[in-house]
Amino acid sequence: MRIPKFLGEGGCLGFVAPSYGCAIEPYKSGFRNALEKFRQMGFQADIGENCYAGGGIGISSTPEKCGEEINLYFTEKKVDVLISCGGGELMCEILDYVDFEKLANAEPKWYMGYSDNTNLTFLLTTLCDTASVYGPCAPAFGMEPWHMAISDAFGLLKGKKAEFANYPLWEKESKKDEEHPLEPYFVTEPFCVRRFPDKDTVMAGRMLGGCLDCLGRLVGTKYDKVNEFAKRYGKDGILWYMEACDLNVMDIRRALWQLDHAGWFENAKGFLFGRPLCHGEEMFGLDQYHAVTDVLGKYQVPVLMDLDIGHIPPMMPMVNGVLATVETKGNRVKIHYDFSASDKS
Repeated sequence: MRIPKFLGEGGCLGFVAPSYGCAIEPYKSGFRNALEKFRQMGFQADIGENCYAGGGIGISSTPEKCGEEINLYFTEKKVDVLISCGGGELMCEILDYVDFEKLANAEPKWYMGYSDNTNLTFLLTTLCDTASVYGPCAPAFGMEPWHMAISDAFGLLKGKKAEFANYPLWEKESKKDEEHPLEPYFVTEPFCVRRFPDKDTVMAGRMLGGCLDCLGRLVGTKYDKVNEFAKRYGKDGILWYMEACDLNVMDIRRALWQLDHAGWFENAKGFLFGRPLCHGEEMFGLDQYHAVTDVLGKYQVPVLMDLDIGHIPPMMPMVNGVLATVETKGNRVKIHYDFSASDKS
């Protein structure tokens, strides 16, 4: 596994928009304020041509231009880390224009984003053996003041932090809108992990996952090399993390059934699930918990749910491809990443 270099003092942050860009509010103002905050911290910025674009369908620009921007910033641009400008809907369509062989042979760089960015964070790891971060997109760094989750994500990119824990409260209703683009997370709901089985546990393996909406579309395509990845790192096992954006509880169950039957979970050492954006409304007697455990229970490994992962903030940074240890004690969940050992296995 290739572990990219961390962001050094005075380093250069590259910004790309392979999914949505920052063409409208509140994302435009959030992004601009993030750039100013990074400048005040002494960092440089290189802004891709699609970052303020809004002419694409479900993404910032055409799939060709979005793919070209990714190839350019990973292989030619002198930037230290890359942060996506946003999620979106059709980032999958850029994949035919991304030169994954070139990315695999270039000097590795950290790439961070979430949601639709699963199409790159997941494939950088499974196709290019490069660690990546499922974490906040660029406009989130413009909030005033930063939530601890934002500081944690940036601390990871700088190589200053390798251990993360759940946050006390989460956001049910956001106060950020076009008139208030710099609002921080409005956290009001107490964190409460659901554990199956309900006991303290420690699990270890290579972290891998992303947004279930996207993972379910990659399975069975030419970009699906999960089984090969699992064989390469068979002795480590995989800690799968997932969360859902638009999927209802039936969709979640169907998607997990599909990944299960594709053999993705045969090397699983545990499962970590974020709070679903649809809030997991029950359908026909099926709730968000049974949608998961009824499919994955047969693996007889720990399943943790309602974690700080993904669309409902705050989010812990999830690092694809890196050896991790996850420990639960009561209502406390802690993740430790071992970067030094991850590139030796």
